[in-house]
Amino acid sequence: MGLSTRAHKAGTSFYRYDPSLAVAVIAAALYGIAFILTVIQWIRYKAWVWVVMVVASGMEAVGYIARCFSTQNVTTKSTYVLQFALIILAPVLMAACCYVVFSRILFLVVPLQSRTFKLCWVPPRFLTSIFVGFDIVALLLQLVGALMITSVDPGDTSGQDKLDHGKSIAMVGVIIQLVAFGFFAIAAVRFNFTSKRFTKSLEERYETIGERKYAMGDVLKDKNWPALLRVVNLSTVLILVRSVYRLIDFTKGNTGYINDHEWVQYVFDALVIYPCVALFIYWHPGRYLPYLGFVLPKRAKET
Repeated sequence: MGLSTRAHKAGTSFYRYDPSLAVAVIAAALYGIAFILTVIQWIRYKAWVWVVMVVASGMEAVGYIARCFSTQNVTTKSTYVLQFALIILAPVLMAACCYVVFSRILFLVVPLQSRTFKLCWVPPRFLTSIFVGFDIVALLLQLVGALMITSVDPGDTSGQDKLDHGKSIAMVGVIIQLVAFGFFAIAAVRFNFTSKRFTKSLEERYETIGERKYAMGDVLKDKNWPALLRVVNLSTVLILVRSVYRLIDFTKGNTGYINDHEWVQYVFDALVIYPCVALFIYWHPGRYLPYLGFVLPKRAKET
């Protein structure tokens, strides 16, 4: 797809195709609704640690709103940089949410004596800090790379080295995220099967109240906690798919099919990432987890 007529008149476009306003509006509306509902659930359940998802969904919403403006002003750098950076970085925060939820489920489902390295392949008490640490490194590298990429003006031949360097840095960030998150994905999906051995002991900690079952003390609120685990697993797989897409995107540089066709971004980024926000609105961690502060109480870890 060629550059727009508007771009030829006013300067050089930041896009290698004619960006669609209609599709950008749809994406902005969907993420905007998801952001509002995420905020409502965050307040409803007082799930303070879930502010990370609130920020991530807000970044997606603002990112696609900025893209709406950018499609109408393809030579304006500020809106292009804003939409590019926010859309690139938001899924990294969503990955951190998956780490936190999985860690809380593990502590509440698995008895203390069974929380071993063999069960989850990482030291259980350091599970969140280890993966979030990798996430922060990946976030910073992708941020630096994104800023370097968007600082290069289109048509500036002298900026090619800076563009390539920025994409290389961002690519390293994506690789770190992909490796760490890939390992986490295998461990999280595996837990679907290994956790079944603890179901009976978990049942004994429940008391029946009417037609529903609520946990007593420092355990899960709802018996259907595997539903939350499955949402974590699905979100993990979807973020992995998106990470692979971004890795290919950065590897190709500023040329190739991905950079010449807008639909690829919407299918492998916007569409793939949306369920990672939307599914947690209904299967909200607050429905299942008793503690959603920034730090899990010591008594919960030792129960």
